[in-house]
Amino acid sequence: MSFVDHMLKNLFSGFLDRRRANRHFKRQAVLETLRKMGDAEGQAVSGRVARDMRRIASDDVPAAIVRTRSHEEGLTHDEADQRRARFGPNEVEHEKPLPWWLHLWHCYRNPFNLLLTLLAGISFVTDDMKATVVISTMVVLSTLIRFVQEGRSSQAAERLKVMVSNTATVIRRQPDEERGAEASEKHVTARSHARRTATQIELPIRDLVPGDHVVLSAGDMIPADCCLLIAKDLFVSQAAMTGESLPVEKFAGIAQPFNSIFDAPNLVFMGTNVISGSATALVVATGSRTYFGALSARVTTTDRTPTAFQAGVNSVSWLLIRFALVMVPIVLLINGFTKGDWTEAFLFALSVAVGLTPEMLPMIVTSTLAKGAVVMSRKKVIVKRLDAIQNFGAMDVLCTDKTGTLTQDKIALERHTDVFGTNSEDVLRYAYLNSYYQTGLKNLLDHAVLEHAELQGELRVAQDYRKVDEIPFDFVRRRMSVVVAEREDNHELICKGAVEEVLSVCHRIRIETAQGPRQVPIDRELLERVRSVTRELNGEGLRVVAVAMKELSASQAAYSIADEAALTLIGYIAFLDPPKESTAPALRALAEHGVRVKVLTGDSELVAAHVCGRVGLERDHFLLGSQVEKMSDEALSHAVETCQLFARLTPQDKERIVRALRGNGHVVGFMGDGINDAPALRAADIGISVDSGVDIAKEAADIILLEKSLMVLEEGVVEGRKTFSNMLKYLRMTASSNFGNVFSVLVGSAFLPFLPMLPLQLLVQNLLYDISQIAIPFDGVDRELVAKPLKWNPADIGRFMIFFGPISSIFDITTFAVMWHVFGANTVANQTLFQSGWFVVGLLTQTLVVHMIRTPKLPFIESRAAWPLTLMTLVIMAIGVTLPMSPLADYFKLQALPPGYLPWLIAILLGYATLTTAMKTIYIRKFGWQ
Repeated sequence: MSFVDHMLKNLFSGFLDRRRANRHFKRQAVLETLRKMGDAEGQAVSGRVARDMRRIASDDVPAAIVRTRSHEEGLTHDEADQRRARFGPNEVEHEKPLPWWLHLWHCYRNPFNLLLTLLAGISFVTDDMKATVVISTMVVLSTLIRFVQEGRSSQAAERLKVMVSNTATVIRRQPDEERGAEASEKHVTARSHARRTATQIELPIRDLVPGDHVVLSAGDMIPADCCLLIAKDLFVSQAAMTGESLPVEKFAGIAQPFNSIFDAPNLVFMGTNVISGSATALVVATGSRTYFGALSARVTTTDRTPTAFQAGVNSVSWLLIRFALVMVPIVLLINGFTKGDWTEAFLFALSVAVGLTPEMLPMIVTSTLAKGAVVMSRKKVIVKRLDAIQNFGAMDVLCTDKTGTLTQDKIALERHTDVFGTNSEDVLRYAYLNSYYQTGLKNLLDHAVLEHAELQGELRVAQDYRKVDEIPFDFVRRRMSVVVAEREDNHELICKGAVEEVLSVCHRIRIETAQGPRQVPIDRELLERVRSVTRELNGEGLRVVAVAMKELSASQAAYSIADEAALTLIGYIAFLDPPKESTAPALRALAEHGVRVKVLTGDSELVAAHVCGRVGLERDHFLLGSQVEKMSDEALSHAVETCQLFARLTPQDKERIVRALRGNGHVVGFMGDGINDAPALRAADIGISVDSGVDIAKEAADIILLEKSLMVLEEGVVEGRKTFSNMLKYLRMTASSNFGNVFSVLVGSAFLPFLPMLPLQLLVQNLLYDISQIAIPFDGVDRELVAKPLKWNPADIGRFMIFFGPISSIFDITTFAVMWHVFGANTVANQTLFQSGWFVVGLLTQTLVVHMIRTPKLPFIESRAAWPLTLMTLVIMAIGVTLPMSPLADYFKLQALPPGYLPWLIAILLGYATLTTAMKTIYIRKFGWQ
């Protein structure tokens, strides 16, 4: 088992064990992490679904049953089977992995491999079998390494998608013959026998069909888009779809006029879950016909936009190919006319074409990215697509949601104040009693009160009280009350709820004075002062809940909404989803590395602005989704540069913002975990999700985090830049040395009576040189090179090639002169000696150049290569020096070089290293060093 396999196996075995140990949590995980879906009616994503659901919402229960061709007691098994055959399974669309043969083809079909295949074919036709074998070896190595590495990564990502099979309670109606047999077996009465019966069974959610009746209770996922037939105290969390932190109450019956389909009280949707209460619901739509599935289908069928990485590699590839297409014909013509042997000239030009082609680029890129993926796996990050590692490094803008990324995704009690905003323990005590004693819906706000740290250590007031009655919460009054007794002769009604709704039943406010608390009537001036305090708290991003109370005699035993009158406002409790401790340091680290963070959220602008302020992000200038929708693409492209916060966004708004940023030339990352994030994940250069995200978000993402942390992203950015720098080393080295070699070939071909190097020798030199570069992925990178975003720049590659290429030609021509004049290799009979001398110099200078250009610093002194690269360099240089004197020398038409050649070789290499280092200083001063 390879190191990569070992790392991924260990990582995923632990991950899957943890998932199996939390089966119940996973039942909720997908839905709880769907963030701020927003109502997208009228949008292309789900307009048809919205229209269908609006029609069903306007029906009463019998009409809804008729519309879905169901029955008041549900479907029979046969009816369900027929519908399943028609509608298909109740599951959203997923991307399917490519078959192995198609994946192999994708790994092969890059421009270099296609060109090399053409050259191998020409070599085969011309009976140059040695060249055919060498070129084919290059193609096979490049393709297989990419195929194997990407296959391992894909298999690892697939394991993340393993989900526990969820079930739903379904009511099945029995046909007459089954009902008769069951009645006979159970000896039921004749009356029972004559009556149709229905049974409840547990079925996998994927087996549900339109017309099914499902039974819902607290904690259940809504398995499809449904219309309620019966509902009792049913509260549903729609945070996945709308971003509302509080659940909404749902009722059976005809819906009153509503704006959003999520406001329809008789509809519930796949992707939400039951908080409390119970219901029986009629399945209206399943699978891709649901609101959830409509957006999912759009995401999975949308082709990906080429990433910055893919576009960059393609542009550099075609730059080098165009260069080869110009230079190779020139080499052919010069050698054909000067030597007179057009066949030999053609084979030599063919070898030059191979030498100009960086055929190992796909392999070097894949190996570098795979190594980066292994490093990231140690940091609890799974790379689905290897290209994404480099995009981490190129990323200069990160768009992220607020909840769970910047914040802890857990509402906390932030303030408890009197009516004028001063801290008050009495308010906290009353709020605690209200939350503790209510038996209805305990929402996130109640849990925040009960879990408050101060309560754990100081307040045990519940032991001193007994509950008398409660007035349950509803979403019309938007408040709830409990009645408690501390003394037998006195009752206290404690009410909490939305500020305006509580104020509407308050006649007095309690003011703290030096003499103690005093109750005063509410007048216009006091009311305005009270509202200014709540506005100030809202401005801090806090959700404000008012607390009021009144004392009553103990003569009353039952209380109703009518008793919520003439209350005294005593203060407020305010809540916040607090930022993570790691958020601010991570944002600073990202900023230091040149990555701007933009917050894209469906939440309120006030809450988002407050959180941004606490973690150090600019919050004064923001855009709302309603403003984004009205903007033209041109106006939006300007706005996205100046704004750092975008609030109340729909999924389409997020996608437009990401595309606008990319259109401005940024490399954009997007981090999200909900279905509403999927379009933006697809549109970004790098999509980032988490293992607790929904399936469709994980499918749209390129990278999956096992830990939702911006600090992990910062580490990924650095690793991506190291990966980019190592790939850039190969490209620069290959481009510059190839250009120098071709220039040297042109000079030698014009003046020598023989070829400066035989085609086979040129191919072997190129293969050895490529092998020496396999260690590049394991090389270290200077800290300065990962400080800023690194982007593909084909123009920079071309400039670098022209600037440094001729340097090697200077020493190649020096070698020509030495071999011609010093060693007398100036005739056709002595061409083997000449070719052997240049073979060694050419290979050693090509191998050495990576140490010159791997760093802007002084090589070997200020910055040294990692030991694998150093070792590989020494091995290939040793092979190059000894090959002409080895038993294989005759096979490659080489010969041993005289001892006097060694001082010249050392002098040429030292001169080459010195001049390259000096020219590098000039280049950095003029163009910089990316």
